[in-house]
Amino acid sequence: MRPEHLYLTDIVEASDAIARFCAGVGYDEFMADELRQSAVLQKLTIIGEAAARLPKEFRERHSEIEWAEIIGFRNIAVHQYFVVKWDIAWVTATEDVPGLRSQVAKFLADEYASE
Repeated sequence: MRPEHLYLTDIVEASDAIARFCAGVGYDEFMADELRQSAVLQKLTIIGEAAARLPKEFRERHSEIEWAEIIGFRNIAVHQYFVVKWDIAWVTATEDVPGLRSQVAKFLADEYASE
């Protein structure tokens, strides 16, 4: 099994990519840019997949994060992509992901600094 800290690193790196993709872009521009939407959705999917692969014990220990929602979003994006609500994807990318990134980066610094 892959070590936890690598999944956490995946989350941070995908979050950083989302920040780059959305920098200086408003909602209307995002909605008009299929390429940007696809890129953001792919990184949100990576975040959800990494979250799903974290051990249950880790997710329970850090229950302040809504892991089930993150994983659920990934499942919709992958299995029901035709029903993705882009307004929700936008809010997730621009409002939720930065906070998640901060929390996960703190976990990495606090729990895995020597790895």
